Amino acid sequence: MQRLYNKTILITGAAQGIGASCAKQCIEQGAYVFISDIDSKKGTDLANTMRGRCEFIPLEVSSVEQWQEVDKYFRLNNICIDGLINNAGITGFIETNGPHDPEHLNLDSWHSVMETNLLGTVLGCKYGIKWLKANGGNIINISSRSGLVGIPGAAAYAASKAAIRIHTKTVALYCAQQRYDIRCNSIHPAAIYTSMWDSMLGEGKQRESAIKQICADIPLGVMGEPNDVAHAAIYLLSDESKYITGTELNIDGGILAGSAATPA
Repeated sequence: MQRLYNKTILITGAAQGIGASCAKQCIEQGAYVFISDIDSKKGTDLANTMRGRCEFIPLEVSSVEQWQEVDKYFRLNNICIDGLINNAGITGFIETNGPHDPEHLNLDSWHSVMETNLLGTVLGCKYGIKWLKANGGNIINISSRSGLVGIPGAAAYAASKAAIRIHTKTVALYCAQQRYDIRCNSIHPAAIYTSMWDSMLGEGKQRESAIKQICADIPLGVMGEPNDVAHAAIYLLSDESKYITGTELNIDGGILAGSAATPA
């Protein structure tokens, strides 16, 4: 039996990386998926490979107006969703001018990271509650290992992911208080090999050396794959996790179990 049979899931930032893996896994488990992203080409190309089980909708998660457009589209087409994965996020290293350390941080860069990561998730939860409260469902917020420990060179990213962790618990308790059949949980990935790492790892021998150094601080000795996060998301979206809300799930190869939690 497919674990998400006949469910409809919306995933933000789903054109590549962890979001794309979540989309593929949801479809394999019987769901219909709405892929949303700011990259229309990648999003549309991915949706076109899913053989009718997927649809792309453009969404800049920090824009209230674009969330309203998605809401309007759902209402006009009588679409009811069963789950939402707030996955869209940026480190700020590529997307902004920086720097990102606490002493020298650039305020425009700080606000850009916060608007995408935190505001985008807050808006996702706001509309997710609206869409799910009638029939119930699940919200998953993708936080990070960086939301649990300090990151000296990425103050905005760490602060945004920490805020997502706490907002998740707030949403979970609010929905329980209101007697909405909505569960909300966070996933905290670390050292998951996606394209986000490309600009930081370099090429050739430099890349090999960087990956080796990263793996040396991971108890399991290897970097994770996007599917490792996607499998966890499937569990939290499914009825198997019906008694879990307001919790956090670390997908990190054991990093947070030891003393190497904060990267250099």
